[in-house]
Amino acid sequence: MEITFEKVRDIIVETLSCDAGDVKPETNLVEDLEADSLEIVELSMALQESLGVGIEDEDLENIHTVQDILDYITSKQA
Repeated sequence: MEITFEKVRDIIVETLSCDAGDVKPETNLVEDLEADSLEIVELSMALQESLGVGIEDEDLENIHTVQDILDYITSKQA
């Protein structure tokens, strides 16, 4: 399955209850979308459920932006 920005954006919008217009590749999950650590874990679980690729717990601290999520998922699929 091809992972696109739009798919990841839709999961972020649904999980974090934010506006799609606020989610861009450079958007910071904590600073811009005000996601807390629990929401970041929920986002990882939603990515796993929807895309089949989640973010490992030890890697979550390195995920800051939407682009980080895209890069991480792409690297795990390679």
